[in-house]
Amino acid sequence: MPHSDPKTLVSTEWLAKHLNDPDLRILDASWYLPDMNRDPRAEYSTAHIPGARYFDIDEIADLRTDLPHMMPPSEKFVSRVRAMGVGDGHQIVVYDGMGLFSAARVWWMFRLMGHKDIAVLDGGLPKWQAEGHPVEDMPPVVRDRHMTVMRQAHMVKDVTQVAAAAKLGDQQIIDARPADRFRGEAPEPREGLRSGHIPNSKNLPFSDVLNEDGTMKSPDDLRAAFEAAGVDLGKAAILSCGSGVTAAILALALERIGHDRHAVYDGSWAEWGMFNDLHVETGE
Repeated sequence: MPHSDPKTLVSTEWLAKHLNDPDLRILDASWYLPDMNRDPRAEYSTAHIPGARYFDIDEIADLRTDLPHMMPPSEKFVSRVRAMGVGDGHQIVVYDGMGLFSAARVWWMFRLMGHKDIAVLDGGLPKWQAEGHPVEDMPPVVRDRHMTVMRQAHMVKDVTQVAAAAKLGDQQIIDARPADRFRGEAPEPREGLRSGHIPNSKNLPFSDVLNEDGTMKSPDDLRAAFEAAGVDLGKAAILSCGSGVTAAILALALERIGHDRHAVYDGSWAEWGMFNDLHVETGE
């Protein structure tokens, strides 16, 4: 797979070359954990890639549940995206302020809604700025654009489906959290959650598919990372994490190596760790 693929991952060089394409739409999907003490909307207002719109995963979410940033109903997704001037016929590039963190979640959201012409900016805003590419502080002028959605239901799993997979072993469950949280040795950042992991799940911390500069590893290195974690790349995969954000990094990594039988457990540990009647394992 070429380094820049407008359906998965594009380089800063690719974006710089296409920045003025009339059908390009750029989304700033920056989002941070509370302990990172960063305000993504304020950072967007100060500096963003020219033309970028801010995509708030906490607001473009299902607010009827207590679980964080769950996938919103299709109607809400469409109305928010249309208001950003993003729709049919657009090539979307999504980035974040960490390098590659929350942008993959928005890539997955659009893919779930049937939009395939979307890619994550490899290395994100840090790499873009480090290379001297332009940023601006003015919000873009947007015009409403129709968007057609075709929800790909197989790309998302709920707690019942994940519990069945854990019991039957017909799909692999891969957890993107750090190893100490997976083993139950470190507390969860969200209060009230048990420690440990979903039974029969494998652990591949999302950081293991990234380089130190926040770019994604090469396809060969990605395959090696999955295999080192004990993942059978011939089987379907369910991806989980703390709250459904970094699981999408593993979804993007699988897509990069041509594995398209993957789904994200949207509730992830924020849901599983909350219910005492769901079994939890600790250790390796």
